[in-house]
Amino acid sequence: MSTSTIHYNDQQRIAVLTLDNPPVNGIGNTVRQGLYAGIERAMGDPGIDAVLLIGAGRQFCGGADIRQFNTAAATEKPLTRDVLSLIARSTKPVVAAIHGVALGGGLELALGCHYRVASADAKLGLPEVNLGLIPGGGGTQRLPRLIGVDAALDIILSGTAIKAPRALELGLVNAVIEGELLAGAQAFTRRVVAEGSALPLVAQRALEPAGINFDERRNAVPTRARNATAQRAAVDAVQASTQLTLEGGLTRERALFDELVAGPESKALRHLFFAEREAPKLSELPANTAPLAVRKVAVLGAGTMGGGIAMAFANAGIPVVLFEREQAAIDRGLDLVRRNYGVTVAKGKLSEAAMAARMALIEPALDYAALADVDLVIEAVFEDMAVKKEVFSHLDAHCKLGAILATNTSRLSIDEIALSTSRPQDVIGLHFFSPANVMRLLEVVRGERTSPAVIAACMKMAQDIGKIPVLVRVCEGFVGNRMLTGYWREAGFMLEEGASPQQVDRAMTGFGMAMGPLAMADLAGMDINWATRKRLAPSRPAHLRYSKVADRICEAGRYGQKTSAGYYRYEPGSRAPIPDPLVDAIIESCAVEAGIVRHPVRDEDVAERCVLALVNEGVRILDEGVAQRASDIDVVYVHGYGFPAARGGPMFWAETLGLAQTLERIRVLQATHGSHWTPAPGLVERVAQGRQRFDARVEP
Repeated sequence: MSTSTIHYNDQQRIAVLTLDNPPVNGIGNTVRQGLYAGIERAMGDPGIDAVLLIGAGRQFCGGADIRQFNTAAATEKPLTRDVLSLIARSTKPVVAAIHGVALGGGLELALGCHYRVASADAKLGLPEVNLGLIPGGGGTQRLPRLIGVDAALDIILSGTAIKAPRALELGLVNAVIEGELLAGAQAFTRRVVAEGSALPLVAQRALEPAGINFDERRNAVPTRARNATAQRAAVDAVQASTQLTLEGGLTRERALFDELVAGPESKALRHLFFAEREAPKLSELPANTAPLAVRKVAVLGAGTMGGGIAMAFANAGIPVVLFEREQAAIDRGLDLVRRNYGVTVAKGKLSEAAMAARMALIEPALDYAALADVDLVIEAVFEDMAVKKEVFSHLDAHCKLGAILATNTSRLSIDEIALSTSRPQDVIGLHFFSPANVMRLLEVVRGERTSPAVIAACMKMAQDIGKIPVLVRVCEGFVGNRMLTGYWREAGFMLEEGASPQQVDRAMTGFGMAMGPLAMADLAGMDINWATRKRLAPSRPAHLRYSKVADRICEAGRYGQKTSAGYYRYEPGSRAPIPDPLVDAIIESCAVEAGIVRHPVRDEDVAERCVLALVNEGVRILDEGVAQRASDIDVVYVHGYGFPAARGGPMFWAETLGLAQTLERIRVLQATHGSHWTPAPGLVERVAQGRQRFDARVEP
């Protein structure tokens, strides 16, 4: 009765059904078929006393096979509901033995069994809301009946897993198995058979909803949460468990699930789920490339960025040398790190002992000799090519052969920096995002001569410290900042055309961006981009429209929050942007100089122009080979620039709009606003070919 994904073994009157569907033993159509057939066989075999479900490999089951969502296989009979109905009819105990994880559909399968046991290190949870969904296999109906409505809502709405000991406290599992799981689970099952007690089913438990305020739980969902729709639907489904029979509740849950799985939010979040896992994969490196080991790191520069990078490594248990030229700078840097950790301790998310251990991993240094034994050094000094070249010449002289020499530059040429060393093959860009100890994105910038082993090492290192690495090639601004140029350009143009700074920012936060482009510029520091614009001015085509608004604001000494004035003004000690008539006057003056008659601008036009500018440049980046995949660009913008996850990233947004429609709208903007809006050739080609996606990929 074994199938390709379910193995049936008779082990001394216990039918052991092993889920074997790598990589996570996902419940797809063949798994459901194998489970149903195996349980049915065991029920009809007088030589079998009980059924034990267990997972092959490192885990019980990671959930439904999301590769099959929105496909015919997802609705192929039997459904999970059918499998659990079969278990409910069984006169023989069915036990789930959980190791590794039981997540989503995996936990729902276990909830339908009579008993659940788990290894001490197992984790259990219902993470569907992270994909814009709700549990669709009975989780919202059975879990409340088993552990209570409040505890069930906490687990479902958080989307995070709990450990086996906590699951035992809640009554989610019947026992925690110490030692070998299969043997322990078999012993548990034999005791159950020997006792001959009535088989307990979660579905038969009474549900006590007294004191539960479902409206309050719905209203507590943050409006701007990436999965707000799914969280509110989860509350609806759990509420149904208190109002309907189990069968009625299951029907209600499934209807809500089907609505979400077909909706744009879940499709976007599932796209990102795959994109985040695809990003670390290297499509062009030799298959046998072995990454260099990174056991000790150095960071040059103890400012906000350097300190944050040092924390990222210390958090992962990797020793790090924090280098500065002056003691005062080191003292300030360590004090900032200490205060950052202190905030986490004050919130109860880190113990004093853990903070002390992490601080102990950060070794201050004032002499380049301290870098002699590090495997990786990351320069995080002032964004100036001459400064960086000088630093890299010192690193070349003092670091051991084979050490990886990395720069945290956000847009300067890695290849030019590498020329200041005798080992360009060891030079790479590691563009962290601020705050570096929090932000998950890391742009890994390969130079023309960067070795495959260095690239592989940095991609692995990024994952080791909890980052999502995206491999990119050298160009002005790499992926994120190169695209940001057009985004800010259009924001500036629309200021001249009639929008106010607050309208531009309101339109973009209304679209879902974490911050508006002008508030973001103030936060980042307008002087940084001003320096870039001045550096690039000689190469800017004279015939192209250029807004002087940002330059004029900088010329007035307004660099953003750091000077308490930029596009907005700021009260001392406050980050709240306040509209400023002085900026309005600058905008009006620039419009007059440019011969522009200002007029009302619609919020939807602001949002569309800004996002289409991202998309058009993103296509060029993709087709130039700067990024490996369009989905990598989405990862960069969601995790580095606050693009709404519920829209999947700018490239996925364009695919959702339709590539042909995207091209049509860009051509309208080209006709109205000129050469800046010349469509990317790759977009034109894909539309001509009838393509629906930028990447050739298959996913839900």
